Amino acid sequence: MISDIIEKKNIEALSHLLAGSKSCVILSHSRPDGDAMGSSLALYHFLQENGKAATIVVPNDYPPFLAWMPGIENVIVYDKGHAPAEEAIKSADIIFCLDFNSLSRIDETGKSVSEASAPKVLIDHHLFPDDIFDIAISHPEASSTSELVFRVIMQMGRADLISREAAECIYTGIMTDTGNFAYASSGKDIYHIVAELISKGIDKDIIYRRVFYNYSFCRMRLMGYMMYEKLKYYPEKNAALLTLTYDELKRFNGAKGDTEGIVNMPLQIKGVRFSCFLREESKGKINVSLRSVDNFPCNEVAAKLFNGGGHKNASGGEVRGTMEDAEQLFIKTLEVFSTELTE
Repeated sequence: MISDIIEKKNIEALSHLLAGSKSCVILSHSRPDGDAMGSSLALYHFLQENGKAATIVVPNDYPPFLAWMPGIENVIVYDKGHAPAEEAIKSADIIFCLDFNSLSRIDETGKSVSEASAPKVLIDHHLFPDDIFDIAISHPEASSTSELVFRVIMQMGRADLISREAAECIYTGIMTDTGNFAYASSGKDIYHIVAELISKGIDKDIIYRRVFYNYSFCRMRLMGYMMYEKLKYYPEKNAALLTLTYDELKRFNGAKGDTEGIVNMPLQIKGVRFSCFLREESKGKINVSLRSVDNFPCNEVAAKLFNGGGHKNASGGEVRGTMEDAEQLFIKTLEVFSTELTE
Protein backbone atom coordinates (compact mmCIF):
# COMPACT_ATOMS: atom_id res chain seq x y z
CA MET A 1 0.00 0.00 0.00
CA ILE A 2 2.89 2.37 0.82
CA SER A 3 5.33 2.56 -2.08
CA ASP A 4 9.04 1.81 -1.63
CA ILE A 5 10.79 5.02 -2.71
CA ILE A 6 14.16 4.41 -1.04
CA GLU A 7 16.69 2.53 -3.15
CA LYS A 8 17.15 -1.07 -2.10
CA LYS A 9 20.95 -0.69 -2.05
CA ASN A 10 20.67 2.04 0.59
CA ILE A 11 18.37 -0.04 2.76
CA GLU A 12 20.70 -3.02 2.48
CA ALA A 13 23.78 -0.89 3.24
CA LEU A 14 22.12 0.65 6.30
CA SER A 15 20.92 -2.76 7.55
CA HIS A 16 24.49 -4.05 7.25
CA LEU A 17 25.86 -1.06 9.17
CA LEU A 18 23.33 -1.45 11.96
CA ALA A 19 24.02 -5.15 12.30
CA GLY A 20 27.65 -4.39 13.15
CA SER A 21 27.07 -1.38 15.38
CA LYS A 22 26.55 -0.88 19.10
CA SER A 23 26.24 2.89 19.52
CA CYS A 24 24.78 5.57 17.26
CA VAL A 25 24.59 9.34 17.41
CA ILE A 26 21.76 11.28 15.76
CA LEU A 27 22.28 14.90 14.74
CA SER A 28 19.89 17.51 13.46
CA HIS A 29 20.08 21.11 12.34
CA SER A 30 20.46 24.40 14.14
CA ARG A 31 17.26 25.87 15.61
CA PRO A 32 15.56 22.45 15.47
CA ASP A 33 11.88 22.42 14.51
CA GLY A 34 9.15 19.81 14.77
CA ASP A 35 10.50 17.69 11.94
CA ALA A 36 14.08 17.85 13.20
CA MET A 37 13.07 16.70 16.67
CA GLY A 38 10.35 14.35 15.44
CA SER A 39 12.62 12.45 13.05
CA SER A 40 15.53 12.36 15.51
CA LEU A 41 13.44 11.10 18.41
CA ALA A 42 11.63 8.56 16.25
CA LEU A 43 14.96 7.12 15.08
CA TYR A 44 16.23 7.22 18.68
CA HIS A 45 13.28 5.11 19.88
CA PHE A 46 13.68 2.67 16.97
CA LEU A 47 17.39 2.20 17.66
CA GLN A 48 16.70 1.62 21.35
CA GLU A 49 14.06 -0.99 20.45
CA ASN A 50 16.67 -2.53 18.14
CA GLY A 51 19.12 -2.97 21.02
CA LYS A 52 21.41 -0.06 20.09
CA ALA A 53 22.69 2.70 22.34
CA ALA A 54 21.61 6.01 20.82
CA THR A 55 22.29 9.67 21.57
CA ILE A 56 20.71 12.77 20.02
CA VAL A 57 22.75 15.96 19.60
CA VAL A 58 21.37 19.30 18.42
CA PRO A 59 23.43 22.50 17.99
CA ASN A 60 21.08 24.63 20.09
CA ASP A 61 17.86 24.31 22.02
CA TYR A 62 14.46 23.25 20.69
CA PRO A 63 11.32 25.43 21.21
CA PRO A 64 9.34 24.91 24.43
CA PHE A 65 6.20 23.66 22.63
CA LEU A 66 8.11 20.49 21.72
CA ALA A 67 9.24 19.76 25.28
CA TRP A 68 6.47 17.17 25.76
CA MET A 69 7.88 14.80 23.12
CA PRO A 70 8.81 11.36 24.49
CA GLY A 71 12.54 10.98 24.99
CA ILE A 72 13.38 14.67 24.55
CA GLU A 73 14.87 14.83 28.04
CA ASN A 74 17.77 12.73 26.70
CA VAL A 75 18.73 15.22 23.98
CA ILE A 76 22.19 16.81 24.28
CA VAL A 77 22.23 20.51 23.35
CA TYR A 78 25.71 21.35 22.03
CA ASP A 79 25.82 25.00 23.04
CA LYS A 80 24.93 24.10 26.64
CA GLY A 81 28.14 22.06 26.96
CA HIS A 82 30.40 20.84 24.17
CA ALA A 83 32.11 17.93 25.89
CA PRO A 84 29.20 15.43 26.10
CA ALA A 85 28.21 16.10 22.50
CA GLU A 86 31.76 15.79 21.18
CA GLU A 87 32.31 12.56 23.11
CA ALA A 88 29.09 11.06 21.75
CA ILE A 89 30.07 11.93 18.19
CA LYS A 90 33.63 10.66 18.61
CA SER A 91 32.61 7.31 20.12
CA ALA A 92 29.68 6.48 17.82
CA ASP A 93 29.75 3.57 15.39
CA ILE A 94 27.29 5.36 13.08
CA ILE A 95 26.54 9.05 12.72
CA PHE A 96 22.99 9.77 11.52
CA CYS A 97 22.45 13.19 9.95
CA LEU A 98 18.75 14.05 9.91
CA ASP A 99 16.86 16.92 8.29
CA PHE A 100 19.87 18.82 6.96
CA ASN A 101 21.88 18.53 3.76
CA SER A 102 25.18 20.17 4.72
CA LEU A 103 27.41 20.28 7.80
CA SER A 104 27.12 24.06 7.68
CA ARG A 105 23.56 23.61 8.98
CA ILE A 106 24.78 22.20 12.30
CA ASP A 107 27.07 25.12 13.23
CA GLU A 108 30.10 24.26 15.38
CA THR A 109 28.94 20.65 15.70
CA GLY A 110 29.90 20.18 12.06
CA LYS A 111 33.62 20.25 12.88
CA SER A 112 33.30 17.29 15.24
CA VAL A 113 31.25 15.38 12.65
CA SER A 114 33.74 16.05 9.84
CA GLU A 115 36.61 14.79 12.01
CA ALA A 116 34.79 11.65 13.17
CA SER A 117 35.77 8.36 11.56
CA ALA A 118 32.36 6.67 11.84
CA PRO A 119 30.27 6.27 8.66
CA LYS A 120 27.77 9.07 8.12
CA VAL A 121 24.18 8.33 7.11
CA LEU A 122 21.99 11.09 5.67
CA ILE A 123 18.21 10.94 5.95
CA ASP A 124 16.81 14.17 4.57
CA HIS A 125 14.34 15.82 2.18
CA HIS A 126 16.20 19.00 1.23
CA LEU A 127 17.60 19.64 -2.22
CA PHE A 128 21.28 19.35 -3.17
CA PRO A 129 22.89 17.38 -0.32
CA ASP A 130 26.65 17.64 0.15
CA ASP A 131 28.72 14.76 -1.16
CA ILE A 132 30.13 13.77 2.25
CA PHE A 133 27.79 10.99 3.33
CA ASP A 134 28.55 7.27 3.16
CA ILE A 135 24.85 6.51 2.72
CA ALA A 136 22.62 9.29 1.36
CA ILE A 137 18.87 8.72 1.70
CA SER A 138 17.80 12.00 0.12
CA HIS A 139 14.24 12.46 -1.18
CA PRO A 140 13.11 16.08 -1.70
CA GLU A 141 9.73 14.81 -2.81
CA ALA A 142 8.99 13.55 0.71
CA SER A 143 6.83 15.67 3.01
CA SER A 144 9.35 15.54 5.83
CA THR A 145 12.36 13.74 7.20
CA SER A 146 10.03 12.11 9.72
CA GLU A 147 8.18 10.49 6.81
CA LEU A 148 11.52 9.20 5.52
CA VAL A 149 12.42 7.73 8.91
CA PHE A 150 9.14 5.82 8.83
CA ARG A 151 9.89 4.62 5.30
CA VAL A 152 13.41 3.52 6.23
CA ILE A 153 12.12 1.43 9.13
CA MET A 154 9.29 0.02 7.02
CA GLN A 155 11.56 -0.93 4.11
CA MET A 156 13.96 -2.60 6.53
CA GLY A 157 11.03 -4.81 7.49
CA ARG A 158 11.04 -3.58 11.10
CA ALA A 159 7.78 -1.64 11.34
CA ASP A 160 7.01 -3.84 14.34
CA LEU A 161 9.70 -1.90 16.25
CA ILE A 162 7.88 1.42 15.83
CA SER A 163 6.56 2.04 19.33
CA ARG A 164 3.72 4.40 20.20
CA GLU A 165 6.34 6.90 21.35
CA ALA A 166 8.18 6.72 18.03
CA ALA A 167 4.87 7.03 16.17
CA GLU A 168 4.01 10.19 18.11
CA CYS A 169 7.34 11.69 17.10
CA ILE A 170 6.92 10.77 13.44
CA TYR A 171 3.43 12.24 13.34
CA THR A 172 4.63 15.46 14.98
CA GLY A 173 7.33 15.86 12.33
CA ILE A 174 4.97 15.22 9.42
CA MET A 175 2.25 17.47 10.86
CA THR A 176 4.53 20.43 11.52
CA ASP A 177 6.50 20.23 8.26
CA THR A 178 3.31 20.22 6.19
CA GLY A 179 1.64 23.07 8.09
CA ASN A 180 -0.88 20.60 9.48
CA PHE A 181 -1.25 19.03 6.01
CA ALA A 182 -1.72 22.39 4.24
CA TYR A 183 1.18 21.83 1.80
CA ALA A 184 3.58 19.10 0.61
CA SER A 185 0.92 16.56 1.53
CA SER A 186 -1.14 15.73 -1.56
CA GLY A 187 0.28 12.25 -2.15
CA LYS A 188 -1.79 9.31 -0.95
CA ASP A 189 1.16 7.60 0.78
CA ILE A 190 1.33 10.18 3.53
CA TYR A 191 -2.22 9.34 4.65
CA HIS A 192 -1.49 5.62 4.60
CA ILE A 193 1.50 6.40 6.82
CA VAL A 194 -0.70 8.43 9.17
CA ALA A 195 -3.12 5.49 9.34
CA GLU A 196 -0.23 3.21 10.33
CA LEU A 197 0.82 5.67 13.04
CA ILE A 198 -2.72 5.81 14.41
CA SER A 199 -2.71 2.01 14.53
CA LYS A 200 0.24 2.31 16.93
CA GLY A 201 -2.03 4.08 19.39
CA ILE A 202 -1.31 7.77 18.84
CA ASP A 203 -3.97 10.43 19.37
CA LYS A 204 -3.38 12.97 16.60
CA ASP A 205 -5.78 15.49 18.15
CA ILE A 206 -3.84 15.55 21.41
CA ILE A 207 -0.57 15.94 19.49
CA TYR A 208 -2.03 18.89 17.59
CA ARG A 209 -3.05 20.60 20.83
CA ARG A 210 0.32 19.92 22.45
CA VAL A 211 2.08 21.66 19.58
CA PHE A 212 -0.28 24.44 18.55
CA TYR A 213 -2.21 25.15 21.78
CA ASN A 214 0.86 25.38 23.94
CA TYR A 215 2.02 28.98 23.56
CA SER A 216 2.48 31.67 26.17
CA PHE A 217 0.29 34.68 26.88
CA CYS A 218 3.22 36.83 25.71
CA ARG A 219 3.13 35.12 22.31
CA MET A 220 -0.55 35.90 21.89
CA ARG A 221 0.10 39.57 22.55
CA LEU A 222 3.06 39.50 20.18
CA MET A 223 0.93 37.96 17.43
CA GLY A 224 -1.66 40.72 17.86
CA TYR A 225 1.05 43.36 17.62
CA MET A 226 2.52 41.72 14.52
CA MET A 227 -0.81 41.59 12.71
CA TYR A 228 -1.88 45.12 13.66
CA GLU A 229 1.39 47.07 13.53
CA LYS A 230 3.90 45.12 11.45
CA LEU A 231 1.99 43.47 8.61
CA LYS A 232 2.58 44.99 5.17
CA TYR A 233 0.27 43.92 2.35
CA TYR A 234 1.14 44.12 -1.36
CA PRO A 235 -2.13 43.20 -3.11
CA GLU A 236 -0.79 43.96 -6.59
CA LYS A 237 1.94 41.33 -5.99
CA ASN A 238 -0.15 38.85 -3.96
CA ALA A 239 2.44 39.11 -1.21
CA ALA A 240 2.84 40.12 2.43
CA LEU A 241 5.73 41.06 4.70
CA LEU A 242 6.22 40.86 8.47
CA THR A 243 9.23 42.31 10.31
CA LEU A 244 10.32 42.04 13.93
CA THR A 245 13.34 43.58 15.59
CA TYR A 246 15.17 42.13 18.56
CA ASP A 247 13.97 44.99 20.76
CA GLU A 248 10.35 44.41 19.73
CA LEU A 249 10.59 40.74 20.64
CA LYS A 250 11.98 41.65 24.07
CA ARG A 251 9.24 44.23 24.54
CA PHE A 252 6.76 41.35 24.59
CA ASN A 253 9.03 39.13 26.71
CA GLY A 254 9.34 36.86 23.72
CA ALA A 255 10.87 33.45 24.33
CA LYS A 256 12.36 30.87 22.01
CA GLY A 257 9.66 29.56 19.69
CA ASP A 258 7.25 32.46 20.18
CA THR A 259 7.60 33.52 16.54
CA GLU A 260 7.06 29.98 15.23
CA GLY A 261 4.34 29.85 12.59
CA ILE A 262 3.78 33.61 12.34
CA VAL A 263 5.03 33.59 8.75
CA ASN A 264 2.06 31.40 7.77
CA MET A 265 -0.59 33.82 9.00
CA PRO A 266 -0.59 36.29 6.05
CA LEU A 267 -1.35 33.37 3.71
CA GLN A 268 -4.87 33.45 5.18
CA ILE A 269 -5.46 36.77 3.36
CA LYS A 270 -7.43 36.18 0.18
CA GLY A 271 -5.11 36.25 -2.80
CA VAL A 272 -1.81 36.19 -0.91
CA ARG A 273 0.52 33.57 -2.40
CA PHE A 274 3.81 34.59 -0.79
CA SER A 275 4.63 35.55 2.80
CA CYS A 276 7.98 36.72 4.14
CA PHE A 277 8.96 37.15 7.80
CA LEU A 278 12.16 39.05 8.65
CA ARG A 279 13.32 38.64 12.26
CA GLU A 280 16.36 40.31 13.75
CA GLU A 281 18.26 37.61 15.61
CA SER A 282 21.21 39.81 16.59
CA LYS A 283 22.86 42.99 15.41
CA GLY A 284 23.72 42.58 11.75
CA LYS A 285 21.87 39.28 11.30
CA ILE A 286 18.31 38.93 10.01
CA ASN A 287 16.62 35.53 9.87
CA VAL A 288 14.35 35.05 6.86
CA SER A 289 11.31 32.75 6.77
CA LEU A 290 9.42 32.28 3.50
CA ARG A 291 6.10 30.55 2.86
CA SER A 292 3.93 30.22 -0.24
CA VAL A 293 0.96 28.44 -1.71
CA ASP A 294 0.40 26.87 -5.11
CA ASN A 295 3.49 26.80 -7.33
CA PHE A 296 5.31 29.90 -6.13
CA PRO A 297 8.93 28.76 -5.51
CA CYS A 298 10.08 29.89 -2.07
CA ASN A 299 13.25 27.85 -2.44
CA GLU A 300 14.30 29.82 -5.52
CA VAL A 301 13.72 33.09 -3.69
CA ALA A 302 15.76 31.85 -0.74
CA ALA A 303 18.63 30.70 -2.93
CA LYS A 304 18.78 33.76 -5.18
CA LEU A 305 18.28 36.54 -2.65
CA PHE A 306 18.54 35.31 0.93
CA ASN A 307 21.54 32.95 1.07
CA GLY A 308 19.30 30.01 1.88
CA GLY A 309 17.15 27.24 0.52
CA GLY A 310 14.49 24.75 1.43
CA HIS A 311 11.27 23.53 -0.12
CA LYS A 312 9.01 25.00 -2.76
CA ASN A 313 6.43 26.23 -0.25
CA ALA A 314 8.59 26.60 2.87
CA SER A 315 12.12 27.95 2.87
CA GLY A 316 14.48 30.15 4.81
CA GLY A 317 17.69 32.09 4.75
CA GLU A 318 19.46 35.02 6.32
CA VAL A 319 20.66 38.53 5.60
CA ARG A 320 23.91 39.88 7.00
CA GLY A 321 23.02 43.52 7.43
CA THR A 322 20.27 45.74 8.78
CA MET A 323 16.53 45.25 8.74
CA GLU A 324 16.38 47.94 6.07
CA ASP A 325 18.78 45.88 3.91
CA ALA A 326 16.55 42.84 4.32
CA GLU A 327 13.39 44.79 3.46
CA GLN A 328 15.04 46.08 0.29
CA LEU A 329 15.80 42.48 -0.71
CA PHE A 330 12.14 41.64 -0.18
CA ILE A 331 11.12 44.53 -2.47
CA LYS A 332 13.64 43.23 -5.00
CA THR A 333 12.02 39.79 -4.70
CA LEU A 334 8.68 41.26 -5.72
CA GLU A 335 10.33 42.70 -8.82
CA VAL A 336 12.41 39.66 -9.77
CA PHE A 337 9.52 37.24 -9.28
CA SER A 338 6.75 39.55 -10.45
CA THR A 339 5.56 37.17 -13.18
CA GLU A 340 5.42 34.15 -10.89
CA LEU A 341 3.56 36.12 -8.21
CA THR A 342 0.86 37.47 -10.51
CA GLU A 343 0.34 34.70 -13.06
